[in-house]
Amino acid sequence: MAKAEVHGVVVSDRAVKTVVVAVERQVRHGVYGKAQRRTSKFMAHDEDNTAKVGDRVALVESRPLSRRKRWAVVRVIERAKRL
Repeated sequence: MAKAEVHGVVVSDRAVKTVVVAVERQVRHGVYGKAQRRTSKFMAHDEDNTAKVGDRVALVESRPLSRRKRWAVVRVIERAKRL
């Protein structure tokens, strides 16, 4: 069975080997049919601490690594602009 892969933006990298990633999706409203943006935040394992805030990353499902960590960073798709 293939593991799900999602793309999102890193919103926090304060923890060691962990990043918080916001993943956005679109759903249709049940009654009115208007498309709405919904955001989910996932904690993801980042073994090398490569992802920084603002980076666009790809996540893949993994075994439970802690109470809230069930995703792992596969690659950094796009780096954030640094000042």
